[in-house]
Parts: sequence; C-alpha cells; structure tokens
Amino acid sequence: MSLEIKSICNPEIFEELYKSNSKVLRNYIYYKCGNMDLAEDLVQDSFMKIWKSCAKIIPKTVKSLLFKMTNNALLNTYSHKKVVIEHHKLHPKNIETNITPEFLLEEKEFLEKLRKSISNLPEKEREVFLLNRIDKKKYREIAELLEISIKTVEKRMSSALKMLRINIEGI
Repeated sequence: MSLEIKSICNPEIFEELYKSNSKVLRNYIYYKCGNMDLAEDLVQDSFMKIWKSCAKIIPKTVKSLLFKMTNNALLNTYSHKKVVIEHHKLHPKNIETNITPEFLLEEKEFLEKLRKSISNLPEKEREVFLLNRIDKKKYREIAELLEISIKTVEKRMSSALKMLRINIEGI
C-alpha cells in the first residue's frame, strides 16, 4: 500500500502550484497593504523560498504555508517601515512641506475607503477594474486574458466605476 505524494520540487507541479495560488495570494496581500507592487514582490519572494526549500515542505501544507509566509513578510515590511519612520523622526531633514496633518489624515481615510470599496466589488468587476487600473491593461488585453468580449469588459468596468462612485462620495 503505497501512497504517491507529489513533490513540489517537480518543476511542473511547482508551476501548477504557482498558477493556481499566486493571483489569489497577491490579491489577499494587496487588500491588506493597498500596494500592488509590494504584494507582487512579497508573493514572488514567498514562492522563491518555497522553491529553495521544496524538499522539506509537506505538499498538503504548502498553500497555508505560502499564506503564512507572505503575511509574515508583509508584517516584517511594516516593522521595517516603522523603524525607518522612527529614524526620520529622530533625524529630520531640513525639508519644509505644505502638507498639513489634516490633509494626511483625510488622504489616509480616503485611501482606506477606496480600498474597502474595491474589495467589496463583485469578483468579475473587481478583476476587470484591477487589471485595467492597476496592471494598466487595455480592454482588448483584458478581454483576451479573461476570454470574454471587449463589450463585456466595458460593461464590467462601467459597472465597477458606478459602484465605486456610489460608495465613495466626491469621485
């Protein structure tokens, strides 16, 4: 009685693991941090670490391990940024700014409201919106990628923008 356990050290299995989890993981981190570039970097780093240690990893636990590793990397990034901010507070540069604390607070509140509104969009509309606005893909490219018509992309984008306008006053 032998159970065949697929090793993630096999390049084809690892590629399938990447294809089936990277986008979900990236979106998960993006919604936590609001920075697509950072989310993509953290996901890539986590997959690199998994690949380097593939022989030590139990295939059944790899998905949860990826989420845990990437989330921890995000927390480490925040900790590092906190140290940098504290350093800047201790050693301020002679740069004056016209940005008021009220403006910074309003900007932070607006960005949080926008992030929540985007995350509350229906999946298909959110996907089209993020591909267009974050990944800078044209409607034609999105249509090819999702295997839908350009008119469907236009309809989903229009719907997403209407929902965002309703959820966020002033846009």
